[in-house]
Amino acid sequence: MTDKIPFELVSPERLLLAETADMVTLPGTDGYFGVLYGHMPLITTLKPGVIDVTGGDLGDQKFFVLGGFAEVTNTKVTVLAEEAMPMAEVDTVALDARIKDAEEDIVLAKTETERARAVDTADALRTLRAAL
Repeated sequence: MTDKIPFELVSPERLLLAETADMVTLPGTDGYFGVLYGHMPLITTLKPGVIDVTGGDLGDQKFFVLGGFAEVTNTKVTVLAEEAMPMAEVDTVALDARIKDAEEDIVLAKTETERARAVDTADALRTLRAAL
C-alpha cells in the first residue's frame, strides 16, 4: 500500500478541504504537476486552474482556483488560494458574469502585467465554463 499525502486547501474565507489523498494535481505557474507522498519540497505560485484530489478519504474531488501559492513538503501539501471553489458548486450564471468582467478587465488594463493577468483569468474562466 502506498502512503497518502495530507492536503489542505485554504481560501481567504475558509478551509475548503483537509484530508489525505493518493495524489494531488496542481496548476503551477509553469504547468500542471502531480504530488505524491515523498515529493521533493518546493514552493510555487499557482495559475488559475483546477486542483484534482485523487484517492482522497472523501473520494476524488476537484476545485477551481484563481491563483495562489502551494507549499509542498515530502509529507504534506498546503495550498493558499486567492479564491477557490468546489467544481460541484460552480454557478454557471455567476461564471458567465465573471467571464464578461474579465474580458472588460483586458480592455481596461493599464499595464502589460495587468493585461496578462486579466487574459490568464479570462482564459481560465472560459476553460472552466467549457468543462461544465
